[in-house]
Amino acid sequence: MNLPMISATRGPATPVRALWLMALVLGLLLAQAIAAQARPESFADLADKVSPSVVNITTSTVVERGTGPAPMVPEGSPFEDFFEQFRDRMGEGDRPRRSSALGSGFVISEDGYVVTNNHVIEAADEINIEFFSGEMLPAEVVGTDPKTDIALLKVKTDKPLPFVSFGDSDTARVGDWVLAMGNPLGQGFSLSAGIVSARNRALSGTYDDYIQTDAAINRGNSGGPLFNLDGEVVGVNTAILSPTGGSIGIGFSMASNVVKRVVDQLQEFGETRRGWLGVRIQDVTDDVAEAMGLEKAAGALVTDVPEGPAAEAGMLAGDVIVSFDGKEVEDTRGLVRQVGNTAVGKAVRVVVFRDGKTTTLKVTLGRREEAENAIPVAQPGEDPSEEPQQKDIFGLTIQPLDDELRAQLELDSDTTGLVVSDVDELSEAYEKGLRAGDVITEAGQQKIASIGDLDDRIAEAREAGRKSLLLLVRRAGEPRFVALTLEDS
Repeated sequence: MNLPMISATRGPATPVRALWLMALVLGLLLAQAIAAQARPESFADLADKVSPSVVNITTSTVVERGTGPAPMVPEGSPFEDFFEQFRDRMGEGDRPRRSSALGSGFVISEDGYVVTNNHVIEAADEINIEFFSGEMLPAEVVGTDPKTDIALLKVKTDKPLPFVSFGDSDTARVGDWVLAMGNPLGQGFSLSAGIVSARNRALSGTYDDYIQTDAAINRGNSGGPLFNLDGEVVGVNTAILSPTGGSIGIGFSMASNVVKRVVDQLQEFGETRRGWLGVRIQDVTDDVAEAMGLEKAAGALVTDVPEGPAAEAGMLAGDVIVSFDGKEVEDTRGLVRQVGNTAVGKAVRVVVFRDGKTTTLKVTLGRREEAENAIPVAQPGEDPSEEPQQKDIFGLTIQPLDDELRAQLELDSDTTGLVVSDVDELSEAYEKGLRAGDVITEAGQQKIASIGDLDDRIAEAREAGRKSLLLLVRRAGEPRFVALTLEDS
């Protein structure tokens, strides 16, 4: 049987066909290369490259007697002496015992800086680092940041250590391959592979920015690195979501861009230094946006301005922060992170929406860590107006504050407003969280001291075509804005 052959008699077409075949072959090779990059056959080369930089961490803590679990024996029980003698025989008596814990980490410099989770080394008396080679070295704490659960350690060494670098976590995309390395369940150096399942996850912290991954993360992986395929650290493995305590494919790694900022400050100062604006804020909801005349529900609504940088710059409760240092503010979480990432002492321009128009303020940021334990001082209110009557409105029963009510609610003597004495459980106000004992201090972003003041604010809102009225409500000193529909008034 004769096989088909390319004819040699058609000379002019041969170079064209050869070029076409060459292009086809190159295209196939390129497609294979792309496929190999997207779905590698093996992670072995990458594992060999980064493994020497990953460490196991062992901590020990002296625990006083009584701080651990023990049988509950009622006083006077006939078994009381038995359990006391048993504990003495087991050496538990009055002597403290030493408790150990395991975690993971990674080296970020040849001179021995190691990153891990704060919860791995918190309260530890001794910290030991085991390297991939089997060498053990003691470590000291350089600094910690409980807010992001990051700790920086240092080991003393005479030789340069293998280390890894941080990658840009903002470039990580959902679906990208990632590798988790660490010491799961005390099993030693272990590697697992998965993908980025989600970005920008928040768990419970103010500065949370987690990468969610389905790479297996278990107890003992805490503090270990999450690598991209370039061998760069894009996350620090921190937590898992699991009903069983083991991996079910929902793990969380703190984004490397957050970690790097924290580590740089810990390395330079031994502590974090975050910017501080000095306001209390809440998200702008659709009804709040409508009540204030905003085009969209975005920005951060200022509920209180204690003494601090914002107050000195002229910011007021009721302002909506729409831009910070040239960047648009989407919500409160975004603003908190923007402020925290800005250098202490920097003068920034803050654009606020106030009275239907924008105003630019220049604020010199303070330091959050110095302000954390400060007691906020509220702006003084106006003198109360005597008005003994009460009124039912918005599903609320309200009456003006007097000296007796101020004493009952433990309010300052100069606090003015309307106190809520009852709330209809079927009302919008109840649905939005208002309760008896709440104090309404502002309506329509103006202070109120009497029911007449509230009536005036309602009339003004209706004249302006508003469908809802914005109230500033305080409970136990904590302020928040609530927008109530005017139809219910």
